[in-house]
Amino acid sequence: MNFVIEGGHKLSGVIRPQGAKNEALEVISACLLTDEQVTISNVPEILDVRNLIILLEGMGVKVTRMERGKYVFQADDIDTDYVASDDFVRKCAALRGSVMVVGPLLARFGQAYFPKPGGDKIGRRRVDTHITGMLNLGAELTYDETKKAFFLHLPQGRHLEGQYMLLDEASVTGTANIIMAATLAEGKTTIYNAACEPYVQQLCRLLVSMGAKIDGIGSNLLTVTGVGKLHGARHTILPDMIEVGSFIGMAALNRSSITIKDVSYHNLGIIPECFRRLGINLEQRGDDIFIPEQESYVIESFLDGSIMTISDAPWPGLTPDLLSVMLVVATQCKGSVLIHQKMFESRLFFVDRLIEMGAQIILCDPHRAVVIGHDHNFRLKAGNMLSPDIRAGIALLLAAMSAKGTSIIGNIEQIDRGYEDIDLRLNALGACINRQ
Repeated sequence: MNFVIEGGHKLSGVIRPQGAKNEALEVISACLLTDEQVTISNVPEILDVRNLIILLEGMGVKVTRMERGKYVFQADDIDTDYVASDDFVRKCAALRGSVMVVGPLLARFGQAYFPKPGGDKIGRRRVDTHITGMLNLGAELTYDETKKAFFLHLPQGRHLEGQYMLLDEASVTGTANIIMAATLAEGKTTIYNAACEPYVQQLCRLLVSMGAKIDGIGSNLLTVTGVGKLHGARHTILPDMIEVGSFIGMAALNRSSITIKDVSYHNLGIIPECFRRLGINLEQRGDDIFIPEQESYVIESFLDGSIMTISDAPWPGLTPDLLSVMLVVATQCKGSVLIHQKMFESRLFFVDRLIEMGAQIILCDPHRAVVIGHDHNFRLKAGNMLSPDIRAGIALLLAAMSAKGTSIIGNIEQIDRGYEDIDLRLNALGACINRQ
């Protein structure tokens, strides 16, 4: 499937962000920790989430779609034979989000397979934090050569036991997996250098509503006191901060005025300020963001006059998922900026496509790129390209929307993994995107 994008259309109107993809993968997996019903609202209807739900149904989870974005999950009859099958391991290996089922399965059933997960091709993505955390809780590890997967299991008659652990990196998914496993462990688990993103906080709040005991929510020092059983609960997923940032960048690239509704502003952290550094005069209006039309967007400099650097960092720093969008926005701002992508060494390689479109970008190394903005004096040229990953895909889509001519983007399944009906929603604002 391709997107065919006619660039240069002015945008206007109102758009709402979907539910957060990263939170959805965590809280949906948490339903495996109880045999009672868990109701989750504001679920994004995107490819990665749909595939995780299909995986859970194959495991025996009863899934009821009450309405668009609202699901009821009940894991009261898990097929433990299937969870140990070659087919299950194969499906897990193809889906990055499947990593989140490891902690719940190990905690509740005493065993879980851990294949190297798939997902974006953005360089090395370590899973050491997940495995080390499970080993700290008392699991044993072997490698199954036939399944090409690690096998985490508990010796017969043993339970997970709470421990103190200092994580080697503040991994979001690693933290979430360890928290879920620790909720049913015996005793107290202390997790230092824990990720504290809003989505991890949301997972903790769901688990607490299910009967878990977690202290330190919102900090990098979490204490989880294990309980014998968790029960059902209801939960609403936050708006996706990555979509919010993408829409801010989209408005600036097209010198358009739009309103982004119901963004959960206090959970956006530093994101609005980072876009302001690119000269975007966004306004908070209650829980909405209004981006006014501007003729020019002037990139700030540091107080000593040196070039602005925008880099990713663990929360409350800037999420790496928005650097691709910010890089594209900077191509049409006035001034220069250094984009420093610290976490993933292949995520900036998509800039070759932008350079072909006429962007002035110097790729210093796999982690750093200098962008010299055109100040909208030179429009990007349309081009044919492939989406290498979710975030580069949306960045290329935004670039094509602002370009002169008609662009084609292939491999749009990558974009669909993270963005719900993105073509229809942007066309409602005045874009011209056709799916072919």
